[in-house]
Amino acid sequence: MDNWRKSSYSGPDDGNACVEIANSPTHVAIRDSKTAPTAPTLTFPVVAFTTFVRSLKS
Repeated sequence: MDNWRKSSYSGPDDGNACVEIANSPTHVAIRDSKTAPTAPTLTFPVVAFTTFVRSLKS
């Protein structure tokens, strides 16, 4: 995956580094761009990640 996006909460005061997310039609990947940008990523099926995010919002 090469379409990594930073959180809108990542700003100039924190070095513009935080958790990043990338997605494909079937999976969502997450990485820590501040401490380990080249480390392996966590990858989830889209349905599982969507369920997780919805549960956080409720």
